[in-house]
Amino acid sequence: MSLVFLITTLIAVATPGTGVLYTLSAGLAHGRKASVIAAFGCTLGIVPQVVATVTGLAALLHASALAFEIVKYLGVAYLVFLAWSTLRDKSELVVSADTPQVSATKIIVNAVLLNVLNPKLTIFFVAFLPQFATTPAQMMQLSAVFMALTFAGFVVYGLFAASMRDQVLSRPRVMVWLRRCFAASFAALGVKLALT
Repeated sequence: MSLVFLITTLIAVATPGTGVLYTLSAGLAHGRKASVIAAFGCTLGIVPQVVATVTGLAALLHASALAFEIVKYLGVAYLVFLAWSTLRDKSELVVSADTPQVSATKIIVNAVLLNVLNPKLTIFFVAFLPQFATTPAQMMQLSAVFMALTFAGFVVYGLFAASMRDQVLSRPRVMVWLRRCFAASFAALGVKLALT
């Protein structure tokens, strides 16, 4: 494993995107446990991308404009749905220490869908992994490192957000504005993806 691979992976993981945004949102809204579950779900969502890359399906997606457009617009629709859900979910805007926790399954499903419906992640793997690996076994090893670093990075983001939660809980108006910011960010990422 090369130093270039590790540095590139760290940059890719640390750069805020939909997964980071979702993990931050989970940490602020539901605390530490939810942020770690969201980080796990985002990491789990990389598995289909890895399988697609190793089996060559990602190259087909890269080569087929129609397949790329279908996945892209499914991703756009899902990001817009998340923005709308975040904005409309009044229960999460009622901020109190005893707010019921969202189910782990719901957090994981949302996180996995975010990555599965992100064609940019697939293209990243198609362009990135073959530079460092020539066999499926090497690709799997490097993908495992990428996933471990993703999980660790997202956990750091999520725990930071969760640590700020108490301060946010004491200011309900801040939580309202944060929800609006998260909704706007999901929508903006959807627009950005649509224009890709």
